[in-house]
Amino acid sequence: MIVALIIACEVGFWVLLAAGLALRYLAKMPRLGAAVLLCEPLMELVLLVVTTLDLKNGGEPDWKHGLAALYIGYTVAYGHYTIKWLDGHASYRLAGGPKPAGAGYGMARARHEWKLWVRTVIAAVVALALLQAAIWYVGDAGDVSSFEAWQFGALRVVGIHALVAAAYTVWPKKAPADAAEDRPLARP
Repeated sequence: MIVALIIACEVGFWVLLAAGLALRYLAKMPRLGAAVLLCEPLMELVLLVVTTLDLKNGGEPDWKHGLAALYIGYTVAYGHYTIKWLDGHASYRLAGGPKPAGAGYGMARARHEWKLWVRTVIAAVVALALLQAAIWYVGDAGDVSSFEAWQFGALRVVGIHALVAAAYTVWPKKAPADAAEDRPLARP
């Protein structure tokens, strides 16, 4: 049931996002579109409550609960960023807004990658906190080794993402001949 709910939350995220952007830019109903977009965090709250209730009602702690914690962490850290990024692109494509800037080149790109890494750290911290709370909640009553494995996995992702950001710093992405080397980034 937890896996189905995680999938439903992911599908729901994209459905609400598409509906909100369609209302904002195609139907010219920006307030209703914004209201639909504000419903996004409710799905993660439902996932958190259902996961907690599953553990409370004797559900065996396993990989599904850990996946739910990582999904919630990712959504907390990257959800708003994703919505703003897509909103900028929808504004450009559907409403004649300004073209969103890309990640840039050179050190501008490296700074962008480090900012994304900070989001990954936030996602990991949220997931680690949820997993640790679950470990304390289950206590000695169950096997929490899968939660500990998910914690280690979250830390590995932070390390791998740091290596990616460091690579962009050490070997900056070169700008094409017709682009500026350090053009500023537009915030989504």
